[in-house]
Amino acid sequence: MNFISKRFKILDRFIIGKYLGTFVYTLVLFVVIIIIFDLSEKLDDFLESHLSIWQVITKYYAGSIPYYVNMLSPLINFIAVIFFTAKMADQTEIVPILSGGASFNRFLRPYFISAFIIFSANLLSNLYILPYTNRIKNKFENEVVNNNDPYTKLNIHMKVDSNTYIFIDNFDNRSNIGYRFSLDKFKGDVLERKLIADQIKWDSVKRVWKLVNYSTRTINGLKEKMVYGNALEKDTVLDMRPDDFSAYQNVFESMNGRELAEKIDKEEIRGSGVMNDLLFEQYKRWFQPLSAFILTLIGVALSSRKVRGGVGLPLGIGIILSFAYIVFNQFAKMFSTKGGLPPLLAVLLPTVFFGLLGLYLLRKAPK
Repeated sequence: MNFISKRFKILDRFIIGKYLGTFVYTLVLFVVIIIIFDLSEKLDDFLESHLSIWQVITKYYAGSIPYYVNMLSPLINFIAVIFFTAKMADQTEIVPILSGGASFNRFLRPYFISAFIIFSANLLSNLYILPYTNRIKNKFENEVVNNNDPYTKLNIHMKVDSNTYIFIDNFDNRSNIGYRFSLDKFKGDVLERKLIADQIKWDSVKRVWKLVNYSTRTINGLKEKMVYGNALEKDTVLDMRPDDFSAYQNVFESMNGRELAEKIDKEEIRGSGVMNDLLFEQYKRWFQPLSAFILTLIGVALSSRKVRGGVGLPLGIGIILSFAYIVFNQFAKMFSTKGGLPPLLAVLLPTVFFGLLGLYLLRKAPK
């Protein structure tokens, strides 16, 4: 407390307390409302699955609440800044602060200290918490809510390296066994080797794949050689793992930083068409928390002026702009994953656009 008293003036402590207090209170309120609506929507699914209250909390809400907090954070951040700043302006608390010799930049300092705290919390959450909680949420939604078979993935086509392609008719994630497996190895545009097996099994001890009841066809010009391994097993090393055949939706959200980086490295070789999704997820984790600074800047610039009607007008404008920011983010993601927009540009575009808007509004703000 002595350290805080020496480093932060009364003005700093006052605004930081107002900012973070309003933010936390509003965030908790919104999360409770969302949980109530979500529970009423999914209650039938919970009852059909014969889940207890403790199972619902630990298997679903333990993963979904951090997701909701992360999703709502920009919106709540903006509303909190608008609300308490507009209230300060309405009660004529900002005028004496500026009239007492504090510059507008000095007035902004505690806001950005608070924004840095929220930014740090969001960044740490994106990198170290959400990948694990999303895994809990997605697993529950796939198994209970969507009633999908979470263990079987069908019709798998994959490029293992620049010359090798594999196909698996279906893969069981419980036993780590694939059925009706084929591998084609090319030299340029010419098929050099074709391998077919009834089953391909993952050996977790040796960390290799076992082929069951296989046949190999080797082609060398006009010469061909066939090798049959009926009712036999053969160990083979392939650059793929059972995790590559996950049947879950939103699997990229459930990967930690190391897994995501490894998946990107493999995707550069395989070219299976999900590179933009992977890069967008990676960039989003690092750059999206910057919204705390941008929305704080816009919020202070909008609400620091005293207007007729109290806090209603600034709060209404703030809610519209915050929803516009969220919609802009969703459109950018869609254009990146489906329309070919570079992922880094898609992540940064909403932040840059609203950042420029914030600087413009800051110039127009009363000082």
